[in-house]
Amino acid sequence: MKKSCDLLIHNCQLVTCSDNGQPFGLIEQGFVAATNGQIIATGNATQVKQFTAKRLIDAEGAVVTPALIDCHTHLVFAGSRANEFAMRLAGASYSDIAQAGGGILSTVKATRNASIDELVNSTYKKLLHLKSQGVLTVEIKSGYGLDFDNEIKMLEAAKLAGKKAGTEVKTTLLAAHAVPPELQHDADQYIDLICQKIIPHVAKHKLADAVDAFCEGIGFSYKQTQLVFDAAARWGLPVKLHADQLSDLGGAGLVADYGGLSADHVEYTSLKSIKKMAEHDTVATLLPYAFYALQETQKPPIAAFRKHGITMAVATDSNPGTAPTTNLLQCLHMACTQFGLTVEEALLGVTIHAAKALGIEQRKGSIEVGKVAQMAVWNTTEVADLVYWQGQNQLRELIE
Repeated sequence: MKKSCDLLIHNCQLVTCSDNGQPFGLIEQGFVAATNGQIIATGNATQVKQFTAKRLIDAEGAVVTPALIDCHTHLVFAGSRANEFAMRLAGASYSDIAQAGGGILSTVKATRNASIDELVNSTYKKLLHLKSQGVLTVEIKSGYGLDFDNEIKMLEAAKLAGKKAGTEVKTTLLAAHAVPPELQHDADQYIDLICQKIIPHVAKHKLADAVDAFCEGIGFSYKQTQLVFDAAARWGLPVKLHADQLSDLGGAGLVADYGGLSADHVEYTSLKSIKKMAEHDTVATLLPYAFYALQETQKPPIAAFRKHGITMAVATDSNPGTAPTTNLLQCLHMACTQFGLTVEEALLGVTIHAAKALGIEQRKGSIEVGKVAQMAVWNTTEVADLVYWQGQNQLRELIE
């Protein structure tokens, strides 16, 4: 007697992104069956006859992957920083722009002046563009409010935009992104506000899934970041970190010491920190578009990450200043051409490894029994096309 299911996709190159002993977890001439939005079976052509389905999709040999995950974005913001692009082309550095009153603080001003409806609508449009590329899970950070009311506004806007777009949004409190203009000479007072008021409120009202900080010379010190992480731990929130992007302050090792989900950017991460990441199973989230936009030259230590078994995720870092993109597929290509990732590493970086960077790998990121049935069908029979071919969106269908 045949087993019934709601959905059956067959005759496909099934890229499970699971650890089944094959590259990409590939099942050639594969199938996947789902019921009530949950995967109930995977296999090859010889097993598919066991099932009957309410909806049958013949993929005609096409590639099927898990729906993609963008695990590091700053999608909620107002205003424009296109002028900074011109400044960088004229030779100004990221630090130069920040010290001249541009950078993050210019976006802060615009975001504070924006209504929550304006933020929801602009974020919704960006989510739809990501969704058009097969992305159904997106992490969105705060960090352009830099005070109690506006940080909360940003987190609420992210959640509302996600509901409107039909995208799962994982929110991250990044209040420790920059020192607010009204406290430019008292960063410690702002850290106190974050630790004593913002984090407790966010935790009580379940507004954020994690806490982040910008540990950098133009951001916050190692000690200040520790205080933020201590507060997050008291309130039961996991941590992640903008770590070692412009210099090595030991940030990747610090977030690993706190059992953090991920260390992000990591261009300057030291071997000492890498060993800590390996010990605590902290993900390295690579952000090649920011590297490209800033015209940086220091690449993440990919060989050392491989040697020590560090899981590597890939994300857009979508933001108005240093990564003006919502093109995750392009970031896959850049991760390979700029950082030297293999096609397999890049694709895993926006599926199961991105899920791990968000702490949701038990239910998303791979096509395995028991996981959410969110998948993408692509107009190609070659897995490498998803990374190799640029200027086309090869998404055929998104299974939500």
